[in-house]
Amino acid sequence: MPIPVENVGSLPRPLILQNMLAAYDNGEVNPMTGNGREEKHANSHLQATYEQLVGVQDEACKDSVTRMEAVGQTCVTDGEQRASSFATYPLADTLGGSGLAENLASDGQYFTSAIFEDGHHRQLPRLTGGPFRYKNYAADFLKLSKPFSKLPLKQAVIAPSMLYLLYPLEGSIEGYPREQFLDDLVNECEKDIRKCFEAGAVRVSIDFTEGRLALKNDPSNPWTGRGLLDTFVDLNNRVLDRFSSEERKNIGIHTCPGGDCDSVHSMDVDYTDLFPSLFKINAGYFLVQCASEPDKEKVYKLCGNHSRDDQVVFIGVINPLNPDLETAEEVCEALVAAAKHIPKHRLGATDDCGFSPFSTDLKPKHGGPDIARDLAFKKMRARCDGAKMASAKLGI
Repeated sequence: MPIPVENVGSLPRPLILQNMLAAYDNGEVNPMTGNGREEKHANSHLQATYEQLVGVQDEACKDSVTRMEAVGQTCVTDGEQRASSFATYPLADTLGGSGLAENLASDGQYFTSAIFEDGHHRQLPRLTGGPFRYKNYAADFLKLSKPFSKLPLKQAVIAPSMLYLLYPLEGSIEGYPREQFLDDLVNECEKDIRKCFEAGAVRVSIDFTEGRLALKNDPSNPWTGRGLLDTFVDLNNRVLDRFSSEERKNIGIHTCPGGDCDSVHSMDVDYTDLFPSLFKINAGYFLVQCASEPDKEKVYKLCGNHSRDDQVVFIGVINPLNPDLETAEEVCEALVAAAKHIPKHRLGATDDCGFSPFSTDLKPKHGGPDIARDLAFKKMRARCDGAKMASAKLGI
């Protein structure tokens, strides 16, 4: 079987979609023309309807699926064009906070404070009471995009460990103890994954970027200094243990040092500290950031040493944060090198991270989201072509 390829999930949202999201949050119509240039209109202060937003999302999803198919993907996604972010899609309709779910307030724990290398942050909502329930499920987006694809689809979902941070770090919520919240959280995360499979997803991957960040111990962000990695691993396993071993073969875990506005949050955390715990998660496969690592050989060795015989390791061979285009030859070389340490029947190719995990990402190092979006498909083609070349070299 040739080396499988799988994208993490997200793509840059076109500027026209990002401006529609802002207009929807602000109660304005979309101020963008089809060519992406700002333009003033007489009706620019009228309310943008949900139907207008969905229409623009539909076009972005169609474009994502069609272009992924064209570059050689055998399993596609809609680029998460309908999701507010990889972390907040169950909680609100937009990253700006429109449609916030019940029992949540907007002033929650910073997922990252001034931790991103460029100094920006992202904030989660705060839980105010129980019960905890998702407002949106990833399958809701999958169902809308499935008609656009001729190929199988995968879907990314958020890890329970990220949503663990909704509950106050200190104390408890009156009438809603932490353990009850955790029970509700695990139930909702299981439901999120099962609904994706029921909607037709062939693969579901769980975003676990907080795993590496949990080891950062940054004084500007209180939760990172609490030694939560083992808690996170156990919580993820509470969800995964509800699935059979056969089902878990198609459930993955994604790890990376972040990827937002072409910036990272935990690249300084050594994988040597993360991998012994990471591969204790009972997932069938792992999507591991590697292309942007300074010592790739070290990562290959660590994956080979710590992954189990029943776990497939997809190595990141594309760096979404770097506007330089990788070649198929470079991808092939990386996979052949990885195969020296990871058995070739357990080796796959992926990207380091989603190309834009948050819906409002102007991709500053790329010169804008539209430029970054076009480049993303070229990078995917290099990954697909490089995996074929490596498969031939390795005789698989």
